[in-house]
Amino acid sequence: MSQISVFDMKGVKVADTELNDAIFGIEPNKTILHAMVVNYLANQRQGTQSTLTRTEVRGGGRKPWRQKGTGHARQGSIRAPQWVHGGVALGPKPRDYSYSLNKKERRLGMKSALSVKVADENLVVVDAIKTEEFKTRTMVEMLKALGVEGKALIVTADADQKVVKSAANIPGVKTATVNTLNVYDIMNYDKFIVSSDAVKKIEEVYA
Repeated sequence: MSQISVFDMKGVKVADTELNDAIFGIEPNKTILHAMVVNYLANQRQGTQSTLTRTEVRGGGRKPWRQKGTGHARQGSIRAPQWVHGGVALGPKPRDYSYSLNKKERRLGMKSALSVKVADENLVVVDAIKTEEFKTRTMVEMLKALGVEGKALIVTADADQKVVKSAANIPGVKTATVNTLNVYDIMNYDKFIVSSDAVKKIEEVYA
């Protein structure tokens, strides 16, 4: 069990807590991390791109000139792919890019990402992340007190709309709950700010 400091929202150390090394202290598997990131990005693709083939482009029903005797190469339609304004050959059509990884890979990927944050000292534990009102200033002051610069991912145990909306206008800051965590976000953001309750929930989910 490795120990890590716990701070309040004003940046004052209030306690120490132990992290489960089976989740926060493993040897990161870079291959799985890469696979998880590629999988996440693939699943985000809408796959709605579409081009018109020669059968879908309007016009071109009449043969432009007779088969022989003109000196031109034979042509059957002015909407063939080699013509300007013709249909697209082998162009993209709507498709589903999503695929899934097995449960063991997903669990290992999450543990690897969390372990990377701990090893790089980019995991910050806050005793409680909450605000009494919808105030962006509250979240800005918390980040400043914790010495957070750059992109930050704020994780709570459960959805808190006051926290979500208070952080929504801060550039480079994203909020998430334990249930919506993904490897891409963990690796994409510089700092991983997590509440004490969220740490316990993560350990319960991935134990």
